[in-house]
Amino acid sequence: MLEAIDLAKHGMNSDEGGPFGSVIVKDNKVVGRGYNKVTSINDPTAHAEVTAIREACLLFNTFQLENCEIYTSCEPCPMCLGAIYWAKISKIYFACTRADAGAIGFSDQFIYQEIPKGLHERSISIEQALREEAMQVFNEWNKKPGRFTY
Repeated sequence: MLEAIDLAKHGMNSDEGGPFGSVIVKDNKVVGRGYNKVTSINDPTAHAEVTAIREACLLFNTFQLENCEIYTSCEPCPMCLGAIYWAKISKIYFACTRADAGAIGFSDQFIYQEIPKGLHERSISIEQALREEAMQVFNEWNKKPGRFTY
């Protein structure tokens, strides 16, 4: 956890992004490191957890990190939490809470409030289009021999 906190401080002091750091550990060895780079690379997905996941996945040449744990300087936001689940990381350790982050201007509470709303009740307009055309691709995928379901 101390390394995740040090990464948060490094990212903040180098003006690469907000004060967030993360490490991924497997068998007591750090296999991925990341810190927030949102503002330095103009990527809203470049959160500490996501950058650490990307590094670990490159190291192992896989998109799943079973039997890995993530240490993060702050409770993961909904996007990062989703990435952690998709990566199949086995355990999350975090330091600061989302309330702590909100107190310094990094609130993701509005996303938590949006998720349970119906599609037409959300603050960003959502509209379905060309489902039948897209379903053709899904149907082809479903019939594809040797496909890898994840």
